[in-house]
Amino acid sequence: MKSRSRPFPCPCGHQRSYQDCCGALHQAFAESGGLSAPDAETLMRSRYSAFVLNELAYLLATWHASRRPAALEPNEAGLRWLGLEVKKHLQQDDNHATVEFVARSKLGGRAQRLHETSRFVREDGAWFYVDGDMS
Repeated sequence: MKSRSRPFPCPCGHQRSYQDCCGALHQAFAESGGLSAPDAETLMRSRYSAFVLNELAYLLATWHASRRPAALEPNEAGLRWLGLEVKKHLQQDDNHATVEFVARSKLGGRAQRLHETSRFVREDGAWFYVDGDMS
C-alpha cells in the first residue's frame, strides 16, 4: 500500500478520512492479506477508492476468482475521479448482494460516467466482486 502521510477525505464519499474508512480495509489487506469488508456496499466503496488510488493488488484480491483478470493497468495519466454515488444496496441472502452505483471521472476534458449494478458473493466470510451490468 502506498504511504499517505496526511489525512484526506475518503474517495468513496463517506464523511470520514480515508484512514478511518476505506484505508482501514486497504491497510488490513496490505498487512495480512485479509479481506474484511462487512458487506457488499462497503466492499464496493473500498474498490472505488482503490481505483482512485491505484491500489491494484487490492482490486485483484477482491475480484472473484471466477472473473478476476490476470492484471490491471493503473489509471491513465490525467484521469481525475470526481465522485461516487451509491444508488441501491440489496442483500439477496447471507452470501449474495447487488450494489447499484454511479462513478464519475474526467479524462482529457471529457466527463465520463459509469452506471453499474454489481454482483457480489461472500465466500469463507469474505465479500468479492463478481461482475456487473452497465446501465
